[in-house]
Amino acid sequence: QVQLVESGGGTVQAGGSLRLSCTASIPINDFNTNFMAWYRQAPGKQRELLATMTNGGHTTYTDVVKGRFTISRDDSKNTLYLDMKALRPEATAVYYCSARHWGKEYWGQGTQVTVSL
Repeated sequence: QVQLVESGGGTVQAGGSLRLSCTASIPINDFNTNFMAWYRQAPGKQRELLATMTNGGHTTYTDVVKGRFTISRDDSKNTLYLDMKALRPEATAVYYCSARHWGKEYWGQGTQVTVSL
């Protein structure tokens, strides 16, 4: 059973920064875990893809976060990160990480991020 645990959410003022973490119960850099990603879901909206990272370290970002968010990982800790800066109130959402392991997608429980004015 693959488990993903997100942490690092909280309340921050607009313009501030946060680092989210996602710790996995499996190695995140091997061939069997070929894709990890960060998403968010705001109230009343669909879940939105933010950033991805392959097991080879290739990263992609959606336009809404490009230049402000950075996805990275620490293989020794099986942890994926999302560094967020210049946060805006519209970034208020539950943030989720996901991992594709042996072709199946797994999700964490999410961590709440609230950006206040």
